[in-house]
Amino acid sequence: MDASPLFQVVGPGKNTPVPAPKHSRFQHLWHTYPVVSMVILAGILVLCAAAPLVANHDPAEFYLQHLNTPPNREFYFGTDSLGRDIFSIIWYGGRVSLTVGFLAMIISTAIGITYGCLSGLASPAADSILMRTAELISSIPSILLMLLMLAFVHEPDVFIISLVIGVSSWMNLARIVRSEVRQIRGSDYVLIARTMGAGFFHIVWKHLLPNFLSPIMFMVVSSIGTAMMVESTLSFLGIGLPVEIISWGSMLSLANRALLTNAWWVIFIPGIFLVVTLLCITHIGHCLRREVNRGCSNL
Repeated sequence: MDASPLFQVVGPGKNTPVPAPKHSRFQHLWHTYPVVSMVILAGILVLCAAAPLVANHDPAEFYLQHLNTPPNREFYFGTDSLGRDIFSIIWYGGRVSLTVGFLAMIISTAIGITYGCLSGLASPAADSILMRTAELISSIPSILLMLLMLAFVHEPDVFIISLVIGVSSWMNLARIVRSEVRQIRGSDYVLIARTMGAGFFHIVWKHLLPNFLSPIMFMVVSSIGTAMMVESTLSFLGIGLPVEIISWGSMLSLANRALLTNAWWVIFIPGIFLVVTLLCITHIGHCLRREVNRGCSNL
């Protein structure tokens, strides 16, 4: 039986190849990288870094004659219940919130990678003990774990809050790192390095980290936004940064007073800055994960 195609193109242009759709370099970058998110996040970072130049009022000044003043020509974003200029303190608050996010990310990543590598390279008995310990810690609600740690702190500052958030959020990362290490621990280059007497941190830095860095990038980047959100939650509950340390979270801690006085700008403006920053960070993390998955699928 003749294996002819079911359908056959006929006509004058039947042998003309169909050109592939052309994409400009800009379109390629637009679809490949989170351009909008990176531009918005970069703008927020630059403005927060240049807070002394951007602010038009002293962020530490209390304008008692302008309590809960709505946005106007003098106070672009209005004032809060303490009389502070929201436009000025929003940039200084962004500095603190972003610092907490990056510090907590560094702490949780360092703990998670170290713990996961220890468990991945350990004997089966030690690996089981380490993983059961991590599961036990992760079974405790994170907010309760942070409350227990903050109970021993008299006045939390930026570093203490970052440390508390980082110490309570490394368990999931450790499990992923441990799984990746268990897969590559039997590789020739790892065995040779251990045979030659290489230390633990040398093996991690030179041989393990380059192999599992890509799969964990999404979690590492997303942990920045998670830490910022947790800091805002703690400040809103009154157990985070004090009001005198300006952050987006401490600004939102005045929300109950703002609701009573119908001062919507006190809640909306810091909230929109926080939400937009979190969305940008999350979008960048998702794009990183998509690129990693695409690279793995092409192996």
